[in-house]
Amino acid sequence: MEAKTQNVRKHLCIPGLLSRAHHSFGKIKDRATRKVSISLPDCLMSGLAVFGMKYPSLLQFDKDRDEAPRVQHNLKTLYKIGQVPSDTYMRERLDDVEPSHLQKTLNRLIAQLQRGKVLEQYRYLDDYCLVSMDATGYFSSHEIHCNSCCVKNHRDGSVTYYHQMLAAVMMNPHYPTVFPLMLEPIQKQDGKTKNDCEHNAAKRLLRNLRNSHPHLKMIIVLDGLYADGVIIKLLKELNFPFIISAQHDDLKYLFEFYDASKKQEVVETTEHQKIIYRYANNLPLNDTHHDLEVNVLECIESRQLKKKSKTDEKYFCWVTDLSLEEKTVKYIAKGGRARWKIENETFNTLKNQGYQFEHNFGHGDKHLNTVFAYLMFIAFLIDQIQQYCCMYFKAALKKLGTRIRLWERLRMYFLLCFVDTWDELYALALGDFGIKASTLIGMNTT
Repeated sequence: MEAKTQNVRKHLCIPGLLSRAHHSFGKIKDRATRKVSISLPDCLMSGLAVFGMKYPSLLQFDKDRDEAPRVQHNLKTLYKIGQVPSDTYMRERLDDVEPSHLQKTLNRLIAQLQRGKVLEQYRYLDDYCLVSMDATGYFSSHEIHCNSCCVKNHRDGSVTYYHQMLAAVMMNPHYPTVFPLMLEPIQKQDGKTKNDCEHNAAKRLLRNLRNSHPHLKMIIVLDGLYADGVIIKLLKELNFPFIISAQHDDLKYLFEFYDASKKQEVVETTEHQKIIYRYANNLPLNDTHHDLEVNVLECIESRQLKKKSKTDEKYFCWVTDLSLEEKTVKYIAKGGRARWKIENETFNTLKNQGYQFEHNFGHGDKHLNTVFAYLMFIAFLIDQIQQYCCMYFKAALKKLGTRIRLWERLRMYFLLCFVDTWDELYALALGDFGIKASTLIGMNTT
């Protein structure tokens, strides 16, 4: 049993995860119409290395590839890249890749988590996992565009071209780590002239999520944009319990019934805090869907500030199809409040913690912009798995304090040293190695 556990954990460390990604890339059909000099898996793994090593730009990656033989060596030993493409060649090859193929890579990495029993640890309520879903923008330009770009026409005659991404991530209020499960680009669909929207993308994502994970028990946590009959009916059809933020102004019909209903109340008090859970079950969603009933949960949190004359009060409200009872309301409320993790622990991390999510690594004419977004999420998922499972990663992060410092240290040794294994790279990051400049110059007098 011990050997089996060690084998499973081996597949959750970065060499096993990168090997899984490489194998998945090898299954993508190469659509090149002419003889190619560098394989598609090498191009995809090079793109993954750009985001894995947190390069600020594709140009910098290309310069290091040309100027530092160590980088080419390390890309071969760490990322199993046979031949590293130039930035121009990489963009050209990746522009033809269908982004949906890269979703399969995410699925295979999540399968590694299932195999390693990690998803069992993320169960939150009645063996269900929490999955938060939200959208963010990652590209905007007044000039650069492709056929898939959404278009915004301004009153002054100018035009903005943009891309957005809808994401679903597994989370747990007790853990800081999140695992991206599914992506859905918000962009013009093939043959369409109108802009895509978050609502339509959500319908595609939910169906794809269920098809990719037919047996995974998931509670979907959403913001108020999705508190409508179309999405809720789809959630029920796909057997997804839900917790959705509710706004009184958006659901006036529902809250008329709620205000008139007999509500139950649970109160929790501590020395400095008081939380009131108020709820009612089986209320009609709106006048269009009389037969569609939901449950309403309010949470009012009062905290005594240091100046005892002042109190900080927060209010939250959700609709859900989970049964509201005295023993469940605090867990459902905590699950609903954890929705912010997709913003703070996912999008903000990608934008501000070294991944450069909003930087234009290349737009292309077909799929390049979206392919780079997928590769960035794959690199992020690998890092998140490391943060949860890998003792070397956790030790290095603890020593260096922040992810930004960890990325800087790893990239420094990636550039300076010939590294044969990931264990060596993490050992360098964990160590306190130094050398006098005079000694280094003396070694290189030739």
